[in-house]
Amino acid sequence: MVVTIKGKKYWLWRAVDANSYVLDALLQSRRNKGAALRMMRKLLKGHGTTPRVIVTDKLRSYSAAKSELMPGVEHRSHKSINNRAENSHFPVRRWERRMMRFKSARQCQRFISSHGQIANLFLLHRKYLTAADHRQLRSHAISTWREIASSIGE
Repeated sequence: MVVTIKGKKYWLWRAVDANSYVLDALLQSRRNKGAALRMMRKLLKGHGTTPRVIVTDKLRSYSAAKSELMPGVEHRSHKSINNRAENSHFPVRRWERRMMRFKSARQCQRFISSHGQIANLFLLHRKYLTAADHRQLRSHAISTWREIASSIGE
């Protein structure tokens, strides 16, 4: 995803798992092999395990970085196979419009880093839940959020 800040283009790199949870997000000014390596190293360091499969768009930088870091991992890239990652960009676009654009790259990075974790807290897969279970999980997520917000305010 491209984010324009003060006339300069930045690339938003985002990793999403099979359940649509945002694993990590990184804002970078380039979209080359070095940028892909940085994102993949950050992911591997944060999660400690190598994935079984990586699904990306058709950017060649992904395959170059993957072959260097994780040569045994399967890599799938197809026109619409990475829709989970693409759909996770919508909240960022919505927030960008509401804020009348991001003012700096640092502000954008801080927002996307925290927004992904908060969105994961409230992401409930409604398809697999009864109404009672959904209400219970939603109230648990809200109470967890209130605990986090009150501890920050103190």
